[in-house]
Amino acid sequence: MGKKNRVKGKARTSLPAFVKRPFEGLPSECDVIALRELVPAGTAPLTLAGSDREVVLCSLLPMAAPAMVRESGAIWLGLQVQHHFGDPARDLGAVLEKAIAQAEAGEVGIVGLTDPPGEGARLQDLVTGDSLDVTVHEGFDFWLSDVEDSDAMAGALDQANEAAIPTSRLSSVEAAYWTSIGTKEHLRWVMPQPEDALLAALARLHVAGKDVLVPGARFVGMFRTHGVLAPVWDLEVGTGAEALEEPAAAFAKDLEAALANTSDLTPEERSARNGLANRQVTLR
Repeated sequence: MGKKNRVKGKARTSLPAFVKRPFEGLPSECDVIALRELVPAGTAPLTLAGSDREVVLCSLLPMAAPAMVRESGAIWLGLQVQHHFGDPARDLGAVLEKAIAQAEAGEVGIVGLTDPPGEGARLQDLVTGDSLDVTVHEGFDFWLSDVEDSDAMAGALDQANEAAIPTSRLSSVEAAYWTSIGTKEHLRWVMPQPEDALLAALARLHVAGKDVLVPGARFVGMFRTHGVLAPVWDLEVGTGAEALEEPAAAFAKDLEAALANTSDLTPEERSARNGLANRQVTLR
């Protein structure tokens, strides 16, 4: 092999592999995806395998930092970051390991990730547990919860709070988030089922008229992100999150029944499925 080909071969093998469903196997996979893509300000404690060190998963940290070691020694891990190296779970694993080492050395501050981390532990390999306890915050004041001198961060906090849109997590179902952008309200619900099965089930419910959660609601399409789908409903202004709790729980039961239906789709259901497939927006 010539020198030029060896260089090319080395470059090819060093490229990070793309992982279609990177958060599969994590506690509350769909909530993790929502915190990364949909929720402005949210947190969830993580249980670190083999350690009692406090680790908190955060939607966004100051300056979109990958992680921070706090003065208490706690580690905050950021989901909404500026780097994209192919496998977000590997990126998070690498950042968490760096943060642990920094915390054990007694060093506080931001933990960065500027280069592809290569092979190694993914976040799934470093944490345990079955589910996450997600808290959605009105803004980013939690950034200052353990900081005595908050003046230095006041500007960044004000800017972040101005960009935060009202968001609430429903309690009756998993990974469903109501949000308001002023002129519209939405429900965005991250679901773990395989895409083909979920599209077929949603098509059955649409044809049956069972996808209208509350009066004035309209099922408008879905996001595709990190290997799963997140159906989206437009809601009338003033609906609020509380009014969605019971209808969402009822819809979840109807969806479960539709997913269990293995009969062929009717022509009308096939048409609805094709329409839904064309109303997807990919989030990267």
